Amino acid sequence: MTQYLMSVAMIDGAPPRAPEDMQRAFRQVDRLNAEMQSAGAWVFGGGLMPASSATVVRADSDEVLVTDGPFTESKEHIGGFWVIEAPDLDAALAWATKATRACEEPVEVRPFQENPEG
Repeated sequence: MTQYLMSVAMIDGAPPRAPEDMQRAFRQVDRLNAEMQSAGAWVFGGGLMPASSATVVRADSDEVLVTDGPFTESKEHIGGFWVIEAPDLDAALAWATKATRACEEPVEVRPFQENPEG
């Protein structure tokens, strides 16, 4: 089984959803999470605070620089994610189809790198 990251794309500055729309999405995501867990696909998942709450830590030679704010100057940031296990990309995309419908936002799917045999 391969692990995949399914990340939810959020747009900075987009109008906020109505509270009832947010609650509906939360309920839908809770149901999807339970389905993934019962199917054995769930590894981990969660929502993230806005990108403005980020702190970047960067090593530069012997110095470590800590700065407030997101690493990238972008309108799109990861708003939440799932790590799942799936037998192949098609299976991961099937979960992503359910995920985009549940959270009502775009979902990007990326496989984790394979660990080299040691």
